[in-house]
Amino acid sequence: MVQPASAQSAPGAGELHDWLALLLAPGVGPHRLSALLAVHPEPASARQAPDSLLRELRFPSLAIRALREPEAARLDAALAWLDVPGHALLTRDDSRYPPALRDLPDAPVALFVSGEPARLREPLIGVVGSRHPTPGGIDNALAFSRHLAGLGLGIVSGLAQGVDAAAHEGALRAAGLTIAVLGTGPDIVYPAANRALAGRLLDAGGLLVSEFAPGTPPRREQFPRRNRIISGLALGVLVVEASVQSGSLITARLALEQGREVFAIPGSIHNPLARGCHALIRQGAKLVESAQDVLEELAPQLNVHPALAGGERPVSAPCHEAPDVPDPDYQNLLNAMGHDPVDIDTLIERSGLTAEVVSSMLLIMELDGRVHALPGGRVALRSYTEIRP
Repeated sequence: MVQPASAQSAPGAGELHDWLALLLAPGVGPHRLSALLAVHPEPASARQAPDSLLRELRFPSLAIRALREPEAARLDAALAWLDVPGHALLTRDDSRYPPALRDLPDAPVALFVSGEPARLREPLIGVVGSRHPTPGGIDNALAFSRHLAGLGLGIVSGLAQGVDAAAHEGALRAAGLTIAVLGTGPDIVYPAANRALAGRLLDAGGLLVSEFAPGTPPRREQFPRRNRIISGLALGVLVVEASVQSGSLITARLALEQGREVFAIPGSIHNPLARGCHALIRQGAKLVESAQDVLEELAPQLNVHPALAGGERPVSAPCHEAPDVPDPDYQNLLNAMGHDPVDIDTLIERSGLTAEVVSSMLLIMELDGRVHALPGGRVALRSYTEIRP
């Protein structure tokens, strides 16, 4: 592994060409590049390493040719991207490279960064989960992220649909830091539906980070590599909702291997997206019901008392005593709903109210954002109420 040089910063023009030639070599990941740089620490020397060494390090023939003569179009595109103000390439010997990543065994050789690199050193927590979460999962990701970001913890996630997008949104609503780690080149937002979110993130002082060169399209094998950066940058990872077989659990496993904390929000036994969280809890992840649970666990690393939440109401599990619902019939209906999805007939039986009254009250509460309708004629309480300043 290349050792950091504290005084070194951005590479010069010639060195930049050499670094890009290394990073653009097809079929070569961080392990092989690290092995090459351990023998030839300077990128110019690494590019000219003997073929015998490169074959010994299992460089494909196409990659060896690309080291000598990189594809001009891709090299020009990367240089053009880096020429834009606010864009940077951080190699591992760059003093701006995040220390949290540098000592990982599979640390990225370099990072392409949009935004201020110094912010990568701020305390961060990863928030990940399903791309197709329940409405309650969206609420949880928003509320936890908003609360934690408002207290000074940056939110790092993957800019995917679902929980990732909600986590970034929650941080933005708190005017806090949020960082998106991409599984594509830094110039490509995937999915495209999140382009506006990425723009807002940058406008608010956040960052887009990728180890893939500009122009790299989304490929399935790139997202697990993305996940190790999310967990590696963070003090811990919070899993909101996840199936047993999901990328979020890969991120949690990587976090454990990297010595990070893992947190999981429990859910209904009837929710298949809660099963991944339950599996993590059985394996030793910390069960969290509030943002305070996260802060208490991270307090030694943050060197602050978890009471930093001050007088602001922490995120907490629903209690049925919903504010702004003084009417006893409404309170009765809320209590009858419980924590799991429920059908209308069951609500009528539990509450003792008529079908007409229940339907009318549910419509009002849905418009008010207190409950949401689910497929199959069922309804459920929103899991977390919005935190207001």
